[in-house]
Amino acid sequence: MDRLIYTAMTGANAAQHRQSVLANNLANASTNGFRAELSTFRAVPLRGDGTSTRVFALEATAGHLNTPGSAQRTGRDMDAMAEGNAWFAVQGLDGTETYTRNGAFEVSPDGTLMTSNGMTVYSDGGAPIAVPPGSNVSIGNDGSLTAKVGNQPANAIGRLKLATPTADDPLKRGEDGLFRTTSGDPLPNDTSARVRVGVLEGSNVSPIETMVGMIQTARQFEVQMKLLQSAESNDKSAGQLLGLQG
Repeated sequence: MDRLIYTAMTGANAAQHRQSVLANNLANASTNGFRAELSTFRAVPLRGDGTSTRVFALEATAGHLNTPGSAQRTGRDMDAMAEGNAWFAVQGLDGTETYTRNGAFEVSPDGTLMTSNGMTVYSDGGAPIAVPPGSNVSIGNDGSLTAKVGNQPANAIGRLKLATPTADDPLKRGEDGLFRTTSGDPLPNDTSARVRVGVLEGSNVSPIETMVGMIQTARQFEVQMKLLQSAESNDKSAGQLLGLQG
């Protein structure tokens, strides 16, 4: 009897976790450069004396969907979309180099180039980019940055660091929504990477598919709960039969 209880209990818990992953994806359906999380189920045997036949059903995050989101033209000079598999290098909240596909850039009050969600953008030298006060910033197709103050000639102020992950050191999602290398080492600057200016990459989440997945997961959770109720009912019936025999 407890075999059914273990399977149904952990199955319901896995379905609940998958529902939270899908809900997070749906909440970021309009977030620039967002990559949808993927999830899978796996069976894990329970270790211990007398429990070798019991199995847990666990939810395992299988990474992220690496398909690029749709291109959204904005016409803004400080919006850029990395082409191919290139990523923008930014500073994470923990101070390490992280990567994002969000190319909506802004200038902070202290003159530092940042993303729209407040992440410091790195140059191809791995350092923050300083923007002269009162200047208009333009981005070139190679990630080069120029600043122009009034009628003065435009001056180069740096180049965005564009990094392309490799099969030997792929990117993985962090809990903060940013991406880091599997090895933990910063990726080298990719001089061949290019960007599309005046364009932003949208989220690659499909709202319809995600909502269908949430409905399926809710029904799966209900099935697991019904199995638990069936196990309880069977246990009561078995107790009554044993009582009659006594």
